Amino acid sequence: MSQMNEGTTKDMNKIEETADNLGTEKKEAILQNFDTFTDYLSQKVHVGKKLGLSEEQLTAATKKVASYLAKNEEPRNREEKVLHELWKVSSEEEKEVLSHLILKLVA
Repeated sequence: MSQMNEGTTKDMNKIEETADNLGTEKKEAILQNFDTFTDYLSQKVHVGKKLGLSEEQLTAATKKVASYLAKNEEPRNREEKVLHELWKVSSEEEKEVLSHLILKLVA
Protein backbone atom coordinates (compact mmCIF):
# COMPACT_ATOMS: atom_id res chain seq x y z
CA MET A 1 0.00 0.00 0.00
CA SER A 2 1.43 3.40 -0.89
CA GLN A 3 2.11 5.98 1.80
CA MET A 4 -0.66 8.20 0.40
CA ASN A 5 -3.24 5.39 0.47
CA GLU A 6 -2.10 4.37 3.94
CA GLY A 7 -2.58 7.96 5.16
CA THR A 8 -6.01 8.13 3.56
CA THR A 9 -7.01 4.84 5.17
CA LYS A 10 -5.83 6.07 8.59
CA ASP A 11 -7.71 9.36 8.10
CA MET A 12 -10.91 7.53 7.13
CA ASN A 13 -10.53 5.23 10.14
CA LYS A 14 -10.17 8.29 12.38
CA ILE A 15 -13.26 9.90 10.83
CA GLU A 16 -15.25 6.68 11.34
CA GLU A 17 -14.00 6.41 14.92
CA THR A 18 -14.99 10.02 15.62
CA ALA A 19 -18.44 9.47 14.10
CA ASP A 20 -18.89 6.29 16.14
CA ASN A 21 -17.87 8.12 19.33
CA LEU A 22 -20.50 10.82 18.75
CA GLY A 23 -23.21 8.40 19.69
CA THR A 24 -26.37 7.78 17.77
CA GLU A 25 -28.42 10.55 19.40
CA LYS A 26 -25.81 13.28 18.93
CA LYS A 27 -25.07 12.21 15.35
CA GLU A 28 -28.80 12.16 14.59
CA ALA A 29 -29.22 15.63 16.12
CA ILE A 30 -26.36 17.01 14.00
CA LEU A 31 -27.53 15.44 10.74
CA GLN A 32 -31.29 15.92 11.17
CA ASN A 33 -31.23 19.65 10.42
CA PHE A 34 -29.04 21.20 7.72
CA ASP A 35 -28.40 24.38 9.74
CA THR A 36 -27.27 22.32 12.72
CA PHE A 37 -25.05 20.27 10.41
CA THR A 38 -23.40 23.35 8.88
CA ASP A 39 -22.99 24.94 12.34
CA TYR A 40 -21.24 21.77 13.54
CA LEU A 41 -18.94 21.76 10.50
CA SER A 42 -18.25 25.47 10.98
CA GLN A 43 -17.11 24.83 14.55
CA LYS A 44 -14.78 22.06 13.40
CA VAL A 45 -13.36 24.26 10.62
CA HIS A 46 -12.75 27.04 13.15
CA VAL A 47 -10.83 24.59 15.37
CA GLY A 48 -8.82 23.43 12.35
CA LYS A 49 -7.90 27.01 11.47
CA LYS A 50 -6.83 27.68 15.07
CA LEU A 51 -4.61 24.61 14.83
CA GLY A 52 -3.00 26.11 11.72
CA LEU A 53 -4.46 23.82 9.07
CA SER A 54 -4.14 25.17 5.55
CA GLU A 55 -7.02 25.62 3.12
CA GLU A 56 -5.87 22.47 1.30
CA GLN A 57 -5.81 20.45 4.52
CA LEU A 58 -9.27 21.68 5.50
CA THR A 59 -10.58 20.84 2.02
CA ALA A 60 -9.05 17.36 2.21
CA ALA A 61 -10.66 16.80 5.62
CA THR A 62 -14.00 18.04 4.26
CA LYS A 63 -13.69 15.60 1.36
CA LYS A 64 -13.01 12.71 3.74
CA VAL A 65 -16.01 13.60 5.91
CA ALA A 66 -18.22 13.93 2.82
CA SER A 67 -17.02 10.54 1.58
CA TYR A 68 -17.79 8.99 4.94
CA LEU A 69 -21.28 10.51 5.03
CA ALA A 70 -22.02 9.44 1.45
CA LYS A 71 -20.97 5.88 2.25
CA ASN A 72 -22.43 5.48 5.74
CA GLU A 73 -25.33 7.85 6.26
CA GLU A 74 -28.65 8.38 4.52
CA PRO A 75 -29.61 12.00 3.77
CA ARG A 76 -32.06 13.30 6.37
CA ASN A 77 -33.24 16.45 4.61
CA ARG A 78 -33.46 17.97 1.14
CA GLU A 79 -30.13 19.77 1.34
CA GLU A 80 -28.28 16.63 2.33
CA LYS A 81 -30.08 14.74 -0.44
CA VAL A 82 -28.82 17.24 -3.04
CA LEU A 83 -25.26 17.01 -1.70
CA HIS A 84 -25.49 13.21 -1.60
CA GLU A 85 -26.67 13.02 -5.23
CA LEU A 86 -24.00 15.49 -6.39
CA TRP A 87 -21.34 13.45 -4.59
CA LYS A 88 -22.48 10.21 -6.24
CA VAL A 89 -22.19 11.61 -9.78
CA SER A 90 -18.99 13.62 -9.25
CA SER A 91 -15.54 12.73 -10.50
CA GLU A 92 -12.64 12.96 -8.03
CA GLU A 93 -11.82 16.43 -9.37
CA GLU A 94 -15.43 17.53 -8.96
CA LYS A 95 -15.49 16.13 -5.41
CA GLU A 96 -12.45 18.28 -4.67
CA VAL A 97 -14.32 21.35 -5.94
CA LEU A 98 -17.48 20.39 -4.06
CA SER A 99 -15.46 19.90 -0.86
CA HIS A 100 -13.94 23.34 -1.29
CA LEU A 101 -17.41 24.83 -1.80
CA ILE A 102 -18.78 23.09 1.29
CA LEU A 103 -15.83 24.43 3.26
CA LYS A 104 -16.49 27.91 1.89
CA LEU A 105 -20.14 27.60 2.86
CA VAL A 106 -19.42 26.79 6.49
CA ALA A 107 -16.30 28.92 7.04
